[in-house]
Amino acid sequence: MPMLERLFSVEGKTALVTGGATGIGRMIATALAGGGARVLIASRKSEACEATAAEINAEGHPGTVEGFAGDVSSEAGVAALAEAVQARTDRLDILFNNAGVSWGAPLEEFPYSAWAKVMGVNVAGLFTVTQRLLPLLEKAASAEDPARIVNLGSVMGAAPLAENVYSYAASKAAVHHLTRCLAKEFAARHITVNAFAPGPFQSKMTAFATGTDEKAAAVGRGVPMGRIGAPDDIAGAALFLCGRGGAYTTGAILPLDGGIGVETGHELFEEH
Repeated sequence: MPMLERLFSVEGKTALVTGGATGIGRMIATALAGGGARVLIASRKSEACEATAAEINAEGHPGTVEGFAGDVSSEAGVAALAEAVQARTDRLDILFNNAGVSWGAPLEEFPYSAWAKVMGVNVAGLFTVTQRLLPLLEKAASAEDPARIVNLGSVMGAAPLAENVYSYAASKAAVHHLTRCLAKEFAARHITVNAFAPGPFQSKMTAFATGTDEKAAAVGRGVPMGRIGAPDDIAGAALFLCGRGGAYTTGAILPLDGGIGVETGHELFEEH
């Protein structure tokens, strides 16, 4: 087998990507399907997931994508999602905890409810999905080929690059720390746990700043590497962490930010 295929193929693996219908989740699902995996994508709107799955499958990847409803914003929603996954597979090689929400409001107006909602989805939901799907991950795990969990953090989990996103930034810092906690605990179970810390990519969550090519170019000028992230930047990182090449990497917070993390003296995102 050629080295590149041996190190980065995910052929024959089964993956779940929460929040996989749009943005970075869709980029991840496309990458995994391109690497040969069977990819389950779930989000609150089943129609959106089914449509995204059909569109990715129409691109002719060696892997396949299946879309269905899955809500991580409540305990009951997580339980239903876990049941839906268990109905489709008895093992899970890869879990991408991508689903997330944000909230922006000035300090004086920032509501108490914004903390419960954002921390509930981005931290409690992520943890509980992992907890409920752990038996499927353990079934797929081995010392030679660990099961993989990748959590979606953010550059804002380490650097205050935007105003008025208090609960979001705090939640992503929590995701980074939780990733390290779980990596330590799951190592003996042959499961790696890592996180992406993306900077600006085109997504629903950053549409206010990157929703048009002009806006994306403007944001990109504030990035040390001169552009926002592209789907291939996500794809390369996903295939590394989930393929043989990433089998010995755990507890890592992988920056996908074009160098933003080393320049924290200004706000990158400014909502007008």
